[in-house]
Amino acid sequence: MAVTNLLSSSDLSLSIKNESNRFMKKILHITSLAEWEKAKKNGVYTAPSLEKEKFIHCSLIHQITRVANYNFKGREGLVLLEISEDKLRHEVKYEDLYNLNEDFPHLYGDLNLDSVLRVIPFPPKKDGTFELPKELLE
Repeated sequence: MAVTNLLSSSDLSLSIKNESNRFMKKILHITSLAEWEKAKKNGVYTAPSLEKEKFIHCSLIHQITRVANYNFKGREGLVLLEISEDKLRHEVKYEDLYNLNEDFPHLYGDLNLDSVLRVIPFPPKKDGTFELPKELLE
């Protein structure tokens, strides 16, 4: 009796890709959809903090809702950029600059667009607070 391969070659490559994505180091950045559209036209993303503080603020998945609720409560038109840290062209430093006893990722340079894995809509709830989008739980 012949044993058949249960996965086609395309299924296998998708499975391998999904498995490797699970272990990829990912960071998140909150921005407006308008700023993201501008970045796509310019070919690179920068944030106001890059000029002021010399880095772009990012967060890890377990930090993002806290950051959003503190800095963006009630703000509409936001998106989350899911970023592959491995694909970034500039250095990421994990730092606790605000004495919170917690390190946050800071990107010391502009964000190359090819490092962005997904752009996820990030609307607030009716009370203005944010919750983790279901796409990030996949």
